Amino acid sequence: MRGPHNIWRLIRTGATFERTGAMKLALEAMEAPPALRFAARVLGWPFKWLGYRGDPALPPVTRALTALGPAYIKFGQVLSTRPDVVGHDLADQLRVLQDKLPPFPTEVARRTVAAELGAGVDVLFSEFSDSVAAASIAQVHRARRSDTGVEVAVKILRPGVERAFRRDIDAFHFAAGLIEFLSPSSRRLRPGDVVSHFESVVTGELDLRLEAASASEFAANTKEDAGFQVPEPHWGLSSRRVMTLGWAEGIALGDVAALRAAGHDCTALSERVLQLFLSHALRDGYFHADMHQGNLFVRGDGEIVAIDFGIMGRIDRRARQWLAEILYGLTTGNYKRVAEIHFEAQYVPSYHSVDEFATALRAVGEPMRGKPVSELSVGQMLDGLFAITRDFDMQTQPHLLLLQKTMVMVEGIATQLDPDINMWDVSAPYVGSWIRDELGPEAALADRLRTDTQTLLRIPDLVRRIEDMFPAKGGAPEPPPLPDIEIMPIVSGERRGDGPGWPHYVLAGALGGAAVWAAGFYGLIG
Repeated sequence: MRGPHNIWRLIRTGATFERTGAMKLALEAMEAPPALRFAARVLGWPFKWLGYRGDPALPPVTRALTALGPAYIKFGQVLSTRPDVVGHDLADQLRVLQDKLPPFPTEVARRTVAAELGAGVDVLFSEFSDSVAAASIAQVHRARRSDTGVEVAVKILRPGVERAFRRDIDAFHFAAGLIEFLSPSSRRLRPGDVVSHFESVVTGELDLRLEAASASEFAANTKEDAGFQVPEPHWGLSSRRVMTLGWAEGIALGDVAALRAAGHDCTALSERVLQLFLSHALRDGYFHADMHQGNLFVRGDGEIVAIDFGIMGRIDRRARQWLAEILYGLTTGNYKRVAEIHFEAQYVPSYHSVDEFATALRAVGEPMRGKPVSELSVGQMLDGLFAITRDFDMQTQPHLLLLQKTMVMVEGIATQLDPDINMWDVSAPYVGSWIRDELGPEAALADRLRTDTQTLLRIPDLVRRIEDMFPAKGGAPEPPPLPDIEIMPIVSGERRGDGPGWPHYVLAGALGGAAVWAAGFYGLIG
């Protein structure tokens, strides 16, 4: 229920940040304006005693997020990929949210496996370790199948995680409604739709059968990608709360020191991560939407292995074409075309000027071109983009939120591996090649042939449906004739029934005409 009882949850959120000492650190790391810092501290301090205590062994911000629950942990995972936004110290602290949270007891995991798979752990597996990684929603155990001897990873949902997420999502919905009510100008950002989209994503992540299906589809799409691997699911050992995948091992992509010590080229890895993401998003329209460092490993041979497929993103072909043209336009400085695409996609209302929007995009894009990410001011860039959305009435596009979030994550990973990486230089060749393949004359001709062929193939079905509506003679009984309807009860000058005959109509007409003549003669009508 999204009622006022959620006010308590929001108050407790602020109180928890204040009690754990996270409020001051978070506001400073985010470079919040002094007025906002003062207001947050003043409003949070009186309720400090209501906040959750959390684990004192954890850093303050990490302590607050873990105490508040899985939805807040997910938010912290995103921030852990952006040291340019929250600073390197806080990003390092938040990284433990990816796969280093406190695990639940192994005995609980064993009972869950038995209940879900219909057989005990000792029957299904010859080896079954304690938790090797624990995140906000589930934890992973290393195991070996009894029947085949293959080493696998067994992922098991945390007890009660479904209820915890429903509670947090409920509070987020209430907060979104409150924001829209108190600030009508925020409605163009559609905070309610944003929360609903996040809710649908999380709901899918809580059913491990869907994650297994996502892993299978992702593996099929990327099987030809050089230097990239996706573990295959073991369907016979998977259910709603338990999923079994092939075991993946390597150095976490976030451990830059270990990668360099192992002889890996971090610059090449950063470029490959960016190009892999663009390939999956643009080529397939299906991409890993939770690409933080804890979900990517580098094997000894340099191959990148992805895990955790609970959040996947999907965009249709037309949206992919728009995205590619926008990226290519920004990298090449063709802001007029970028503006036109925004109008074609109806991201910007048609009553605005394309040229004026292109000029506004230039003001944001030009300072970023030709510079490494480390030299860009993300704050200034966001301020410019927010000004554009405000001035040109752009609305938030919930269906692109996962793509936007993943782009932020990928940028964070690439920057961590190589602070001097130039995102534009790395992405422009791939995006340009994709545009030539997908939007060039050959592609347009192929699209036309495909569309026309599909139209021709639908003609037989259309003919059959027409014949069903208008069957041939003898194919169906003739419909009964409609009864005759008489407009005047006069046939061949004969009177029917008891109604008046034609002499009566003549007499009535004469009397009416005489009455009109008399009225005119005596001046009663003009």
